[in-house]
Amino acid sequence: MIGNERAVAFLRRSLAYGRNRQATLITGSPALGKMRLGLAFARALNCEMEPLGQRPCFNCQACDAISRGSHPDLIVAGADAPLKINEIRNVLRLLALKPYSGRYRIAILDDFHLAAPLAQDALLKTLEEPAPHAIMILLATSAERVLPTIRSRAQQIPLRPIPQQLIKNQLVVSGCDEERAELIAGLSGGRMGWALAAAGDEALLAFRQETLDTLSKVIAGTRLPRIRMSDELNRRAGRDKAQLRNVLEIWQSYWRDVLLMCYDSPVKPCNVDRRAEIRALAGRISAETARAALEATAGALGALDTNANPRLLLDALFLTYPGLEA
Repeated sequence: MIGNERAVAFLRRSLAYGRNRQATLITGSPALGKMRLGLAFARALNCEMEPLGQRPCFNCQACDAISRGSHPDLIVAGADAPLKINEIRNVLRLLALKPYSGRYRIAILDDFHLAAPLAQDALLKTLEEPAPHAIMILLATSAERVLPTIRSRAQQIPLRPIPQQLIKNQLVVSGCDEERAELIAGLSGGRMGWALAAAGDEALLAFRQETLDTLSKVIAGTRLPRIRMSDELNRRAGRDKAQLRNVLEIWQSYWRDVLLMCYDSPVKPCNVDRRAEIRALAGRISAETARAALEATAGALGALDTNANPRLLLDALFLTYPGLEA
């Protein structure tokens, strides 16, 4: 876990001294390594290696089964869609069974912050009266989006964005050339998982270019073309909120760069390959206008996690963005 060694060290200490609690809440932005850390912790809990300090070994039968996703005592839920109350109840039913081959029955609940409060609350009884063999690992973007009654009963492990230079170094070690590694590291937002995926998948960077081209057209367009582009983007995304989230995150990084340019900040922009375009826009709009666009994009990202209508959300956002005549 490059860049999050403190989180790993904390879990190692809790394991070594037998202080691991029945629930662990790992928080951090998408692609920051929450699932990777959760699986590593699951391996350590059921690893067959002695002494304890060498767990997880990644070589024993238990570690290998968890790596392949076939361990009978590991349950992973929530990766494909927000958890519903019936799914959580089913996980708790499976968690209550005695371990088949490991020390613990372990459940990893991904994107737990997307579960409705009623669904989250279903965990409470299990957390208040936990079975000694049951361990829950909850993954969320933010602790604030998890019920206080759940947070208070879990050990919290916040993951931090990884420094850009560390990501760049890792990309270079992985075979990426310096210029491309610098671009990807800048775009990653401190997310090593995203950076490694982008380095090996041209489609991710092509999607970014297309997304920024769309934003440029929105800024250059008048009211009616903007509404048409909103409709087109909404039709392409369909019900895939993850894709729309990716679009908004890219736009958010762009407006951040514009705001920095408005203040002549020495901070290097994320979108270094669009530096000239960003500088030109920063010269035509005020810092207040750039900040308003940045805040509107952040607000749209937050609204995506509710039942907000994506089409109406995009319409409102596009009409908020400044134009070249500003």
